[in-house]
Amino acid sequence: MKPKTLIIVALALILGLSAFVSLPGRAEAACKVRIGDLNWDSANFHGQVAAFILEHGYGCRVRLIYGGTLPTMAAHYEGKNDLIMELWYDSTKDQYDIAEKKGKVRKLSVNTPDSIQGWFIPRFVQKANPGLKTVYDLAKYKHLFKDPEEPSKGRFVNCIPGWACEVINTVKLRAYGLEKHFTNFRPGSGGALAAAIKGAYLKKKPVVAYYWAPTPLLGQLDLVQLEEPAWNEADWDAMMKHVNALKKGGQEAMGNPGKAVAYRTMELPKTVTTKFAAKHPEIVAFLEKYSLPSKVVSEVLSYLEKDAGGDAKVTAIHFLKTNKVWKKWVPADVARKVEAALKSS
Repeated sequence: MKPKTLIIVALALILGLSAFVSLPGRAEAACKVRIGDLNWDSANFHGQVAAFILEHGYGCRVRLIYGGTLPTMAAHYEGKNDLIMELWYDSTKDQYDIAEKKGKVRKLSVNTPDSIQGWFIPRFVQKANPGLKTVYDLAKYKHLFKDPEEPSKGRFVNCIPGWACEVINTVKLRAYGLEKHFTNFRPGSGGALAAAIKGAYLKKKPVVAYYWAPTPLLGQLDLVQLEEPAWNEADWDAMMKHVNALKKGGQEAMGNPGKAVAYRTMELPKTVTTKFAAKHPEIVAFLEKYSLPSKVVSEVLSYLEKDAGGDAKVTAIHFLKTNKVWKKWVPADVARKVEAALKSS
């Protein structure tokens, strides 16, 4: 090899080695965040808001991992996702408490206050049938909610498979003595669940279904929540034992719950793995400040449905451009970086 060639090769090796050596520094500085993106609108919105701020304000590489409650929470406990922006704690309490006691996860501040969930019927159905006020009245009125595939029974529109509420509602149907009176219909997606309710409502047809707030649907339709026995911790925990048995062993393992109670009105926290929290205290500080009232979330979700074509990322960018509350969540230098990114979005 000629001396000139040797010099060129040597320089190339030195430059290449320098580039290689500098990579670990950049890799260490880079923040990697895996967000467990639960499959309903409010969770998708919060996930996209957090992702935009983390990516453009903190220089993170963000991955949104879409899935139902049960697999997403299981992955969280195993450290396969770092952050979940909307935790329905009561629905996952038993498993979450175990993971928390083991030091794997921790709850962060409240994301959305005053979130409700329950069984709903249209107000026009209750006005026409004033005796239908509680879940225990449903058996007498099953003919109103006739299942087209099994006309001798009413149809209860449950959550979708993979959501914790689907299993809880299945146990409630048995506890309230409704299994022999209603089919347990599970739509294939969150959109299908909303469509089943809205479609019946707009046609002035009776429907009984599980739903929750904040959501655009409860803001658009005049629905009434059926009364259930009031929430209390002892009865809820007893019911959840049957829920867990159903998850593990199916219908036969469920047993006889005997009693069920209402979902309680909840404040929805965020949850993070302890490893991620220890490594990224500056991100935890941002997440602890992240909070939006239910009214604001409902307005945002209405925009998502009516104007953004269901696109949570478009909705998140619109929110960040038109609502400045997020600036209180982050340091000024981070806010400037986010604003610069918004100008080109």
